[in-house]
Amino acid sequence: MKVEIKVPELAESITEGTIIKWLKQPGEFVDKGEYVVELETDKVNVEITSEVSGVIEEHSKEEGDTVSVGETLAIVKEGKNEDQNSTNDDTSSTEDREHTKDNKDSKHKEGEKDKRKDPIASPAARKLAREKGINLEEVPAKDPLGRLRKSDIELYDKSSSEEKKQPYQENPSVVKENKENIERIPMSRRRQTIAKRLVEAQQSAAMLTTFNEVDMTAVMEMRNRHKEEFQEEYGIKLGFMSFFTKAIIAALKKFPLLNAEIEGTDIIKKNFFDIGVAVSTDEGLVVPVVRNADQRDFGELEKEIARLAEAARNQSLKIQDLQGGTFTITNGGIFGSLLSTPILNTPQVGILGMHKIQWRPVAVDKEQMENRPMMYIALSYDHRIIDGKEAVSFLVKVKELLETPEKLMLQS
Repeated sequence: MKVEIKVPELAESITEGTIIKWLKQPGEFVDKGEYVVELETDKVNVEITSEVSGVIEEHSKEEGDTVSVGETLAIVKEGKNEDQNSTNDDTSSTEDREHTKDNKDSKHKEGEKDKRKDPIASPAARKLAREKGINLEEVPAKDPLGRLRKSDIELYDKSSSEEKKQPYQENPSVVKENKENIERIPMSRRRQTIAKRLVEAQQSAAMLTTFNEVDMTAVMEMRNRHKEEFQEEYGIKLGFMSFFTKAIIAALKKFPLLNAEIEGTDIIKKNFFDIGVAVSTDEGLVVPVVRNADQRDFGELEKEIARLAEAARNQSLKIQDLQGGTFTITNGGIFGSLLSTPILNTPQVGILGMHKIQWRPVAVDKEQMENRPMMYIALSYDHRIIDGKEAVSFLVKVKELLETPEKLMLQS
């Protein structure tokens, strides 16, 4: 029986993707559940599996094609592995003739057959190999099962020939115009989506930004006091993100419209707190979501944020990691940003920007000045449902909680 491999339902907001790599070729046998093709979507890379075991009869689409949910990607002739060599089956006979033609001058038919097998590799490894022009078949795997990971590609690239160590290796997709130093580089699907969403956010929302500054002295002292016992109990360092997440949730509970969204002429108030944390990757900014952040303690928050950030950079995020979200935090301070105006992650109506901690002289009273670790914070909000008073009050609440972090610890 012939079975179609189709683009599955990906996520509520994802309706199409681009084929970036066929993992199985026509004539090859595929087991049920084995990866057949890799798609790049607006948010993550997705590997599509076969629902049956059999021989790939044909590809319905080519690499580079854009495909929508429900479209047929390939046809599988269902059957057992040994059916590939059956001369009584017309399809199998055709496949045998193709293999015989390909290998008729070979004295090592089985060896060459093994070489034609596409190496098992993670999406991140395949992407890096494509970018650097590396043949996956030449890369040794540390994994005892032979699966290639991004680290294997990076190690192979470092130990490769001088030609591969050049500071810039031209990508086949880069088209040089004339003989001048001008290059036309097609945007990836993800970069196109990021660009589109940022423009839509600015065009659809009445976006304003308000600022304040936080004296981080108390948070830094508390981190120093508890860092060893925290590390021992949770196996992770106590960072700043858990403090900010806790402070934001407390402020959202007091100003719930910042945890809402607009749907037509209705305001959808959300009584849960799924906090998005912006992460910078090679492909652009992604915002994985910490689910039920209000129900997690400091250690759970730090571990979940670290897990999501690592998955984002390794391109191993799941679609569900990126869905939803009621409010977003972005930290430009890790890159040295002193002040910025973050853009809303629509349909959310609020986003808080953290910035670099900088020691500055601060007036602690009418007579005294002290050097303090100060951070500017910025709240961008949708003025359609949030008034300036609410926005400013929200940011003041966040500031107060961060400057008296004992209150946040009591909320754990």
